[in-house]
Order: sequence, then structure tokens, then C-alpha cells
Amino acid sequence: MGVREVQKKPPKHLPPILPLSHTPTLPGPYSPILMRVLLALLTLFAALPASAQDLLIPMDETQANHLKAYGAVYHALEMGMEVDWLLNYRGGSFLAPGVEVFAAELRIRGVSFEPVNGAPILAEVESPSVNMAAVRLEKVPKIAVYAPELTLPWDDAVLLALTYAEVPYEQIYDDDILDGRLGEFDWVHLHHEDFSGQYGKFYSAYRNQAWYQQQQREAEAAAAARGYAKVSHLKLDVARAIRAYVLEGGFLFAMCSGTDTFDIALAAQGTDIVPAEMDGDGVDADALSHLDYSQTLAFQDFTPSFNAMEYEHSDIDISPPGPLRNPLVDYFTLFDFSAKWDPVPAMLTQNHVASVRGFMGQTTSFRKSLIKPGVVTMAEAPGRGAVRYLYGPLGRGFFAFYAGHDPEDYQHFVGDQPTDLNLHRHSPGYRLILNNVLFPAARKQPQKT
Repeated sequence: MGVREVQKKPPKHLPPILPLSHTPTLPGPYSPILMRVLLALLTLFAALPASAQDLLIPMDETQANHLKAYGAVYHALEMGMEVDWLLNYRGGSFLAPGVEVFAAELRIRGVSFEPVNGAPILAEVESPSVNMAAVRLEKVPKIAVYAPELTLPWDDAVLLALTYAEVPYEQIYDDDILDGRLGEFDWVHLHHEDFSGQYGKFYSAYRNQAWYQQQQREAEAAAAARGYAKVSHLKLDVARAIRAYVLEGGFLFAMCSGTDTFDIALAAQGTDIVPAEMDGDGVDADALSHLDYSQTLAFQDFTPSFNAMEYEHSDIDISPPGPLRNPLVDYFTLFDFSAKWDPVPAMLTQNHVASVRGFMGQTTSFRKSLIKPGVVTMAEAPGRGAVRYLYGPLGRGFFAFYAGHDPEDYQHFVGDQPTDLNLHRHSPGYRLILNNVLFPAARKQPQKT
């Protein structure tokens, strides 16, 4: 990738002009209007040093708001600008053209930036002697969140991240997918859904709660309206459509139970693994022998749980052992990738720290022994064989699974208040989510081997 060539051009808009009553006067024949214009021009030329051609958005510890920075970069793409993502340079910083209207937007959003001459920075990043690379972001990715219209009584970390970062998205659900709308989007996130048709395995704790009963009635009615005898049959076709979307070049991101239940549903498409308490009939007697792992994205050789009273969906999930089930000691480590030779995992793991505090979820981490060959581990809890973050290619697309529910709420319970991201502007756990949002904006590059 060549050095950025940015021509100095007048900005499309001048900075805000001071009110007339606040405009200082000069001796001589200067009209108030001329004074305001001269003052605006002085402000404009003072905003950037003469040698500055670019705006550097640092993503190391100097950044005032890491999460808002992602939304600002997305906004730059919406403005028609191209932005370089500097992998492994100061925490995965961004380099944008030095346009004053964009600098003003960064100030409004509270995002730190530095006026710079980008050419020496790009030369440093592209040097073969350093583990850095510049990836050009040039497309505005269209974002979709797969989630029910009436959200459940707990929040979703990706919805929180998108909203706080001010990244626009469209919420879609089963009917949209079955009606063929997935092709409209570049990036799809799976809300903490249960694709196996078991209503989140909440039967044992919440089966007598009104919200759980309403959820089941609505799911059964939606399945019947589409001609399905069971909710699990509808969810399977949704999962198949999403898998086809990835094969055709889409990017899929999932967290919590949206990760393992997706593969469980695909593997079980030739059998019945749903207990009678949830669908009225029992599990197939030979269900295990009929599981087809060739259809899954990330996992193989797992065993589903057939017990309606058990909260777990399968043995894919690993929770921290008792002594480590503590936010003060629970953490996972990000793997270090070659930015020049493995740009995809390098993009997805950009951060200002190497270790991230752990957090629980219905699916807290993935058993390493059940991950398919070719799937790349990007973060792992040391010494436990517990993978927290992975990605893999499928056909022309990619998928990334991130275990856990909320990076800033260690053990989120039904009915808890949503996380206030104003209190977590530097969250490395939330940064991993937003890395994924910008990934589809990158210029397509051949996969290096």
C-alpha cells in the first residue's frame, strides 16, 4: 500500500463564526462582517500546522474515548473519506485526511486526535522491520443486528456498543432472514439467541415467569405462521440462511449463546435434540449418532445437553472454576498476530492492552478441544483450554465468535440495568466488538498463506 497522498484543499465549511457582539474591533476602516470573515480564516489556518496533511486518531492510552473513536471513523466513511487503520501502531490508531469539518466532528464526539504529516507515519508502519501494517478503510458497511422486536429483559452488548459509538444499524429478525434480506447487509450480529429452539434453556429457573411464557407463545405463533410445526424447525432454516450468507461473502459476529447454539442447530438438523418440556415430544433416542458436524462453522464433536433442567446447551461452554470466578482475577489474553501476513486476526484484536478482564455469559468460553481445525483462536484464558474469541473463513466470508455476555458487567442477570458505557469509554472488551464492526470497511485483500 503506497504512502497516502493528500492534497491540501479548502474545507467545505468554515468553522463556526463568533457572534457579532463577541467580535473584537480593530482600528481603521474594517467592517464588522469583514472582521468576522478574517477571524474565521485565522481560526481555520491556526487549527492545523502548515506541515499537517492528516489527522491521527490515537488508540493507545492517550485516547479520551476509545469507543466513540470507532463511530467517528464510521462517520468519516459516510462523508466519503478513506481512512487508514494502522495495525499495531499506538493501539491500532486511525489516520484520516486533515479536513477541518471532520476535526470539528471529532471535537464534538470527545475523540482525541493529532494533526500530523501522515507520510512518515505510514513509512514507519509499512517498514518490513516492524509488526505493523496499514489497512485502507473505504467502504461504509451496512450493519444489521438479528434480535427480536420486543427485546428480552436484559441488554445486548453489541446493541449498547453500536448505540454508544453512534454507528447506525438496522434490526432484523426471522421473517427478514427467511424473506431473503440478508444480502442487503455487510455485517450481521446475532443477538444472544437460542437457535436450537429451547428458549435459552431458561426452563428450570424461569418457566413460571410471565415473560418466559410470553416468549414461548410468540415464538410458537411465529413458527406456525410460517408453516413450521416447531420453533426449532424455523430456527434451523434461519441458521441455514445465515450460513449461506457467510458462504457468499458476508461477515457474521456473535456473542454468548448466539455462538454455540448456532452450530448446535446446524449439527442437529437431521435429528431432534429438544426435550419434551419445550416442544411436546422427546429427544430422538439415537440423536447423538445423527449429529452432522460438517455443517457447523466453528465447533465439532460436541455433545448437546438433553436435560431441560440444565442451563447448559452442550459441553462447548466452559465456565471459570470456583476460585477464578472473580472479576478481580478472571482475565484472558489476546494473541499477537503478524499485521502484514495475518491482517484479519490482527484487525480483530487491535487494542491498547494485551489482557482483558473476563466476563460471564450463558456461553462464557469455548472448549479448545472442540474447535475445528482452521478456526483461529484470538484470545484464550491461560492454562484452562478455554478460548474466549475466535474467527474463521467460510467460503467467501468470515465469522467471529466472542464468548460472554457483557464485557463490563461480570455476571449479568435477568433484570439487571443496562451498562452505562460513559463509565467505560476505554473498555478493551468493548473495543473487540467494535473492531468487528469496522472490519467489512477494509479494502479486500488476497488472503496470504
